[in-house]
Amino acid sequence: MNTFFRILWRPFEFSRRLLKVESCNITESKSPIPLAWTSLTQKLNGTPGIFLLCQRKKLSTMPELETNQRDSELFSPPSDVRGMTELDRTAFTKTVTIPVLKVRKEIVNKLMRSLKRAALQRPGIKRVIEDPEDEDSRLIMLDPHKVFSHDSFEKTELSILKQLNVNPQISKYNLELTYENFKSEEILRAVLPEGQDVTSGFSRVGHIAHLNLRDHQLPFKHLIGQVMIDKNPGITSAVNKVNNIDNTYRNFQMEVLSGEENMMTKVRENNYNYEFDFSKVYWNPRLSTEHSRITELLKPGDVLFDVFAGVGPFVIPIAKKNCTVFANDLNPESHKWLLHNCKLNKVDQKVKVFNLDGKDFIQGPVREELMQQLGPVSKERKHSVHIVMNLPAKAIEFLSAFKLLLDGPPCCSELLPIVHCYSFSKDANPAEDVRQQAGAALGVSLETSSSVHLVRNVAPNKEMLCITFHIPASVLFKNQTITLENHEDPPLKRQRTDKAFSEEKIQIASNT
Repeated sequence: MNTFFRILWRPFEFSRRLLKVESCNITESKSPIPLAWTSLTQKLNGTPGIFLLCQRKKLSTMPELETNQRDSELFSPPSDVRGMTELDRTAFTKTVTIPVLKVRKEIVNKLMRSLKRAALQRPGIKRVIEDPEDEDSRLIMLDPHKVFSHDSFEKTELSILKQLNVNPQISKYNLELTYENFKSEEILRAVLPEGQDVTSGFSRVGHIAHLNLRDHQLPFKHLIGQVMIDKNPGITSAVNKVNNIDNTYRNFQMEVLSGEENMMTKVRENNYNYEFDFSKVYWNPRLSTEHSRITELLKPGDVLFDVFAGVGPFVIPIAKKNCTVFANDLNPESHKWLLHNCKLNKVDQKVKVFNLDGKDFIQGPVREELMQQLGPVSKERKHSVHIVMNLPAKAIEFLSAFKLLLDGPPCCSELLPIVHCYSFSKDANPAEDVRQQAGAALGVSLETSSSVHLVRNVAPNKEMLCITFHIPASVLFKNQTITLENHEDPPLKRQRTDKAFSEEKIQIASNT
């Protein structure tokens, strides 16, 4: 059966304007062309300002290029928002024509489970609406990219429709889209210069969205910030980093793009709570996995020295494992919030907190504790000692502080402290680069005595890595005399003792 419909084309609105559909019944359509593309008919066949009478099945020869373009533009914001720098939400309103399926209201819930693939999914849009012409029926909104006619339903879907006695023929519905119905990426892609990178991701720090905008995005920074707040529940402030991390206190200057200026925030990471002023301390939610990885390396009873502890993301979970923790940070604000977070998570009795330069911490509290840990009774020690140095921009420079740090003879290699030192690298072989840097700082080769873990990609051609190694005894101890007591296995000690005793007896016999 041939189906006819009328289209009203408003004069002089040729470019990207959707057409107002005056009749909404479509039956037995065999065309694979989406309903929203019917506007193209009059570009080819009509004259502005008149009604067109056309047959649906004549639309089956649309060029592939135009089809793909129309498909991508259907749920794009209006073109006239391009270049907007101050957000005007009303400018994003547009009307699109989508397919709908009429069903009895009592079977809607049962049917929707089987039509998940075909149903329309857009932010803020109900997929089922009342039928204005029949109070006993409902209209199910369908995705025009997937459903063109009743032939677009899959076999399983058609089977369910048949079981529930639903006519698979579809109708058209004029759907009004507003700002609330577009995703943040769709909004920014429509606003920013065509072909430019779109910012839709950010680091979330409690109620704060932390962005790192590029130069071409800066003219739109306030709009971008507001969109991030609008489209992400719980975000009430958007900030942009305006300089690199300060290497002294590991914080950076930031600009509030939109929303409240309150930087006091609360975060939860790996089941632990942290509170701090984000504008004054360092916090990176992208390191959550790395915090867990290091935590899992330590066992109850182990000792941790955190040279650049920040507000405690390594300290607190490791202290919770009944480890002894010595934590340090030069930044007075980090020191303050580290003490606060230890109390907040009830580990303040297990953590000793310091506010020192990293080198002073190593050559002071770390040295004193290592002298006890690696002293004469250390051979009975069964726990490990770990030193975390998470200051990627400069941590390797602090490794030289371990040179000849301890007095006395070296302990056995198994008891030597394990260092986890972080660094950035832009080298083509970043692991080898970090090994060479760390080895140069210590004055020894770490080629065969270290492992390197890739933490994350920071930027194009820039990696963050963690190198792990035992501090060599030749580096750590001033006195390089190796004693049998500390280094030989018991059987070897007995052999050497027996040999010495025999030589002593021979010497006595010869003298007599």
